[in-house]
Amino acid sequence: MCDTCVMNRVKERMLSRREFFSASAGGAAALAAGSGMAGSAALAAGHSRVQDMTHTVDPAFPTYFGQPGISAERKFGFAENGFNLFVLTVNEHTGTHIDAPLHFSADGNSVDEIPVENLVAPLCVIDIREKAAMNADAQLTPDDIRAWIAANGEIPDGACVAMNSGWAEHVNSARFRGEDADGVQHYPGFHVEAAQMLMEETGAASLAVDTLSLDYGKSADFATHYAWLPSGRFGIENIANLDKVPPAGATLVIGAPKHRGGSGGPARVIALI
Repeated sequence: MCDTCVMNRVKERMLSRREFFSASAGGAAALAAGSGMAGSAALAAGHSRVQDMTHTVDPAFPTYFGQPGISAERKFGFAENGFNLFVLTVNEHTGTHIDAPLHFSADGNSVDEIPVENLVAPLCVIDIREKAAMNADAQLTPDDIRAWIAANGEIPDGACVAMNSGWAEHVNSARFRGEDADGVQHYPGFHVEAAQMLMEETGAASLAVDTLSLDYGKSADFATHYAWLPSGRFGIENIANLDKVPPAGATLVIGAPKHRGGSGGPARVIALI
């Protein structure tokens, strides 16, 4: 079949689908109202709302190395071809993304091998905004974890323990990377002793930070990465909206990518509250 014939066939099918959905929209709306979709099954376990925890990513979004982490090339346009299609080139560690165990180990699980049960996790948010506001090199420490436990109870098995440093508000400024004249970055992260405490004393399965790295920016040895990831646990970097979720009680749903052998990748992360 010729290319022109194929394109015409695609357009015809698109038009017929559009007519079908237009005709059925009223029925679908009535069905939604009758079924009480606001109280859908996804929220049936005591959750009442959904919060997006993901930054929108574009070529201007900050990355650890300072280079654009994503680009999009249009291959087909609607005006010319009847549909839109882009080819993406993506650094795995761009935007809100996963650090798989393989990222900092020779043979750890790749992102597609992360157990799916660990991608739905109780969310524990530890707030260090006050000390981060005074010191860009602040770290989440074991004392911060102990204070959280005293206020909220034990950290659940499989939990994602998130650092809320308030750094997400700087995402559109140079302060997010905090690079100084010597090329050293400055932003908060997890102290390695906090990671070790979570590994030894809790069943937490993942860490999350609202910064570019699990380690604080000026780290030269990536101690937290090397302690946490080779243990089979994973991390989430550049998580958003930690100020819009409670310190305990929310459930995090982590839409990890599933490309074979990946060291991580951009993720759509949501919280059920």
